[in-house]
Amino acid sequence: MRVLPGRPYPLGAGWDGEGVNFALFSENATAVELCLFDRSDQAKETHRIKVKERTDQVWHAYLPEVRPGQMYGYRVHGPYDPTSGHRFNPSKLLIDPYAKALSGTVKRSDAMFAYPIGDPGADLVRDDRDNAASIPKSIVIEQAFTWGNDRSLRTPWDRTIIYEVHVKGFTMRHPDVPEHLRGTYAGLASPVIVEYLQSLGITAVELLPVHHFVSDKVMTDRGLTNYWGYNTIGFFAPDVRYAVSHDGGRHVNEFKTMVKTLHSAGIEVIIDVVYNHTGEGNHLGPTLSFRGIDNAAYYRLVPDQPRFYMDYTGCGNTLNVRHPRTLQLIMDSLRYWVKEMHVDGFRFDLASALARGLHEVDRLSAFFDTIQQDPVLQQVKLIAEPWDLGEGGYQVGNFPAGWAEWNGKYRDTIRRYWKGDGGQVAELAYRFSGSSDLYETGGRRPHASINFVTSHDGFTLHDLTAYNEKHNEDNGEDNRDGTDDNLSWNCGVEGPTDDPAIIELRDRQKRNMLATLVLSQGVPMICGGDEISRTQRGNNNTYCQDNELSWFNWKSDRRDHELLVFIRRLISLRREHSVLRRRQFFQGRHIRGSAVKDLAWFRPDGKEMTDEDWSQGYVRSLGLRLAGDAIEEMDEKGRPILDDTLLVLLNAHHEPVPFTLPAHKRSIRWQMILDTAIPKQGKKPYPLLRGGTPYNLHARSLAILRLQKKPSDENLSPVKLRT
Repeated sequence: MRVLPGRPYPLGAGWDGEGVNFALFSENATAVELCLFDRSDQAKETHRIKVKERTDQVWHAYLPEVRPGQMYGYRVHGPYDPTSGHRFNPSKLLIDPYAKALSGTVKRSDAMFAYPIGDPGADLVRDDRDNAASIPKSIVIEQAFTWGNDRSLRTPWDRTIIYEVHVKGFTMRHPDVPEHLRGTYAGLASPVIVEYLQSLGITAVELLPVHHFVSDKVMTDRGLTNYWGYNTIGFFAPDVRYAVSHDGGRHVNEFKTMVKTLHSAGIEVIIDVVYNHTGEGNHLGPTLSFRGIDNAAYYRLVPDQPRFYMDYTGCGNTLNVRHPRTLQLIMDSLRYWVKEMHVDGFRFDLASALARGLHEVDRLSAFFDTIQQDPVLQQVKLIAEPWDLGEGGYQVGNFPAGWAEWNGKYRDTIRRYWKGDGGQVAELAYRFSGSSDLYETGGRRPHASINFVTSHDGFTLHDLTAYNEKHNEDNGEDNRDGTDDNLSWNCGVEGPTDDPAIIELRDRQKRNMLATLVLSQGVPMICGGDEISRTQRGNNNTYCQDNELSWFNWKSDRRDHELLVFIRRLISLRREHSVLRRRQFFQGRHIRGSAVKDLAWFRPDGKEMTDEDWSQGYVRSLGLRLAGDAIEEMDEKGRPILDDTLLVLLNAHHEPVPFTLPAHKRSIRWQMILDTAIPKQGKKPYPLLRGGTPYNLHARSLAILRLQKKPSDENLSPVKLRT
């Protein structure tokens, strides 16, 4: 086989129409061999080529006879000295960190480890068994794809509704998705699924990790697998497990087709990315890629004991973002997914780990500086999970401008309030109005807050109302895994019940939390399946449950359908009313000559909240008025934004509350447009209510009323709720 010098850039395997250039970074290697394979399960390479060229720590070669579809891997030579941080072992075939596709999944065997399993010397002893039969092969791909007129949607943050979902679990049991497409990228792009998302009003799907990942030995030994996928080994490769075709890297085009289809329906694609660690685990983990290519460059090692890894993630290792080549890997990966795969944004798992300089979390770290100046990444949605497991890792509110964050304080506050905890109204007011206490001082806007009540990690919305305790026995860890701090309430009975009163209360609590989520300032994120009361039977940590416990059950009953109709109505309301999705924080004053302040908070007696009221632990009922004529913002054409004035009433008390409707003048009239105490909202307009008269707010309920611009004296009466 003819071998030419090639080029050190770009890294990875690149087909140029005539041949393939291979480039691999390794700072500390002494030699690199490129291995070519004809089959994925092949135990021995057909060609082993010594890479002779090295430029700026990049080993490179050009093979004019190689074509797309070629499978390959690397063997990297150097010292095997774990105590010095080096773990080179050329008997182990390694995945290219820049591989655009992988041929399959890692097959567990002792040969995957660079040391002999069971040896008293553990990882200090080198194992020379060849692992080629068990490791997935990297694949050279043809990058060309017919995108047509596809482009980034760039949906404004204030119009964004995020739907977090797992590629496989979403469609695996859907009766109207063709069986061979279920659980795949193509299944997610099937017409029935796209129509479903559109009918909900979703503007963006946030996919749990789709980067190629591995299942660790602990899970496989228990007969389980890594379902969530937070264990990446290929930062450029879409995982082959979610593909219809597993041959020749064709799943790359399947992913692109999914993105293109969703874009055509007006739906953005955000992917959950895990750049904080890899699937190689701790010092006793397998050697799959980075560890064998250059362990000391790619990983954060304990300074005085480089045999071991700094672990800010709870997954055994932490990527060394301080190293310029590791930072380059992440940046190249992000740009690739935007430019070549057309994704619209990223959610960064344990993002605080990426921000660490030495040990502290540094908001001005190289990672954030690099992203901020990147012309490609500046234009996409960037969402941080603003915590990690290290000291000082909880960083909600501390990320730089340009970033949105999963607002963990929002989640906890909404849960506490609706389960009836006292002393929550002051915190609730901040969270409902966009969390200005967290984001305004840093020059950020309400959309910096990604509001959520549930996510993949924890109870589903249904289980939040049905279980006080986690029930994770199926995970094989004696119910020790998963958080114990669920802030849930089972409404009186643990788990399933036939009691109609408890069922009705649980349904109302679901409506309360969904309504709060959609009506709050900021960006709502709905956990996929909550809208149809998906349950995990009390399991709050289904990371290893690739089965019907995690997959959507699309067989809905009347109550599930009513909840689905309810959330559609809520999202429609948010879309119709600019006052519910402001781009700027409230100022608490009269704007543009408005008759009332842009935001005002009320007690049940109709008077504004006082400083003393906010500090009273017994207060569980309050209202907020959002002035539609006091929005100090303009639309795309420079016209002032005007909207209806809305009144939101919240009552987390176990008893009903007569709420006196505010009236800044005698002619005020209000009309109820939604009440969570009414399971099935009527289509006909509700009667008008005179300002200063009581609205009968049901126990544990939320209501929305609209100020009538042209009040009428006809049919003025209080609304009688059906209970």
